[in-house]
Amino acid sequence: MSKRPVQADNVTMSAGGLYSLATIGAKDVIDQSIPRVLSAIDHIEPQGDEHWSFSDMGCADGGTSLDLWRSVTQHCREKNQNDIQIVYADQARNDFNALVGILHGLTQFKSYLPELPDVHAIESGSSFYQPILPKNSLHLGFSATAMHWLRGSPRNISNHVHMVGAEGEELKAFEQQGREDWATILLQRARELKPGGRLVFINFCRDEQDRYLGNTGGVNMFDNFNANWQSFLSDGVITEQEYQAMTLPQYYNSVDEFSEPLLDKSSEVYKAGLRLESIQTAVVPCPFAEDYKTHGNAEQFAKAYIPTIRSWNESVFAGALSNDRSRQERVEIIEAYYQRYQDQVAAAPAEHGMGYVHAYMTIAKEVG
Repeated sequence: MSKRPVQADNVTMSAGGLYSLATIGAKDVIDQSIPRVLSAIDHIEPQGDEHWSFSDMGCADGGTSLDLWRSVTQHCREKNQNDIQIVYADQARNDFNALVGILHGLTQFKSYLPELPDVHAIESGSSFYQPILPKNSLHLGFSATAMHWLRGSPRNISNHVHMVGAEGEELKAFEQQGREDWATILLQRARELKPGGRLVFINFCRDEQDRYLGNTGGVNMFDNFNANWQSFLSDGVITEQEYQAMTLPQYYNSVDEFSEPLLDKSSEVYKAGLRLESIQTAVVPCPFAEDYKTHGNAEQFAKAYIPTIRSWNESVFAGALSNDRSRQERVEIIEAYYQRYQDQVAAAPAEHGMGYVHAYMTIAKEVG
């Protein structure tokens, strides 16, 4: 076993409902998974009047998955009239106020909850690295664009901010942490799933062509993150210690890495009864880059694009800045960083975009 990772205390998504407003692409990814989820449900049948039990793990503010759960609840009602429970789970630092507001119709989002009777949403502050539900109680667990976040960073990367730019022993540390964390997630879900239950996970990956988020053509997004922070370092805006602390605690598995513990009969995951039913990769285009092809306004594209980047990495970058700095100074550095990125996008719009590269997988728990 590798050394226990340093807890990733700075990881949060944009609050106040801004995450879902900024991450249109994440919703597109989830919408593409709806047929897979409904197909998984067709293999599940509650016993008698037993309620349907679902979970949405790594839910953030819940806005991006509203249409998924609208489709799920309607599909279940076509099968029977049993109550439906959906447990929305995320780490304790998640903005649950935004989640509750979105689910209960207090925002501009259209919630599915009022549309059918006996549909119950429950919020949990337990991450997917922990138990979320009682043993053998879950019919279907769902997660999208979340499980690339590690429990913590196994180490800082000396010359990059993400594992896609790591090499040697630094990369091996992330590979090991990714392997252990993926097994932990699966074992927790094996405990919760009913026999015959299903998991549908849509996770960032490195696909068969070695494409990954922001690396589907044009400027490599993570390399650009790094180049800009290295420029800030060389200009004396940030210190070496701050730059080192900007390592994002993420790991992008390959299809083989996702599949291994589900196919290896000697693994604890396989022994716990989980079986890989199917896995495919897909690329969903950056919606902001696609819009630019229509409107052709570079400034408009840049201004719309940067918030989706900020929504998931700003907390890590801002948290890496020294507390010896004033709050105002930290804010000014962060604003200057994203303004630089925005200016780069506006100057060469055709070269930028955050294409989403995911592995779509369905996992079953063996019966008997």
